[in-house]
Amino acid sequence: MRSATTPLDLLVPAPEHLPPDTEENRLAALYGAGTGIGRWVRANFVSTVDGGAWGQDHLSGSINDDADWRVFRVLRAAADVVLVGAGTARHEGYTALDRPRGLPAVGGRSLELALVTRSGRVPQQLADGDRPPLVLTGQAGARTASRMVPADRVLTMGSAHDPDEVDLAAGLAVLADRGLRRVLCEGGPTLLAAMLAHDLVDELCVTTSPCLVGPGPSRIVAATPAGASGETPPPAGIPSTPPVPARLAHLLHAPGTGTLVARWLLR
Repeated sequence: MRSATTPLDLLVPAPEHLPPDTEENRLAALYGAGTGIGRWVRANFVSTVDGGAWGQDHLSGSINDDADWRVFRVLRAAADVVLVGAGTARHEGYTALDRPRGLPAVGGRSLELALVTRSGRVPQQLADGDRPPLVLTGQAGARTASRMVPADRVLTMGSAHDPDEVDLAAGLAVLADRGLRRVLCEGGPTLLAAMLAHDLVDELCVTTSPCLVGPGPSRIVAATPAGASGETPPPAGIPSTPPVPARLAHLLHAPGTGTLVARWLLR
């Protein structure tokens, strides 16, 4: 099992040194503060200094580091379900999820994976696995998804203006009804854009990696959404997002690399 080696310094709200810890109790306390007992939607992304959401290989893993990995594990341990667009799951090679070893888990249940997809196409590595994901899709996509995963894993969430488009708010409500109240959204940028546009994100965690990648990569929020899952065709329309006030809950700094890890509350 990989072990964290990078210490972190808490800069905000008060200086504190956080050495590597196998159980990450202090980090877990920081990220557990203020989440309440109801549904809580947390998005977690990594970005370069110049705003890129991935590196030259088009993968987010090429711009993260050990400091980001420490927080990534804590966030997954605290979640009931990871929400991700099917395009991102396909490109990043997602498989069935396991809780991070050695960290206390919330609720003692297994970590679920939920895909958002208009088309209903499930990445083959997930469709063929022993633990298929939940699939949030519209009416047309449900027919495709039901041929790839068991029918009870398909959640048909067509929106009012377009029954084939995914109603994200309704999908989150159904997940909560299943006891999956602590949602960790891991992307991609198009899904985050849709979630923010519909005011569905309570908290945004952003790691700023100390590098620049130049023009090309998307921002962590896609400029031109192409559908909730990053797939074509585009939806009838995602409303533009006005400025959303954000409050800095805490800021971590990795002294060896300069990596910054921020937690922003949007509620």
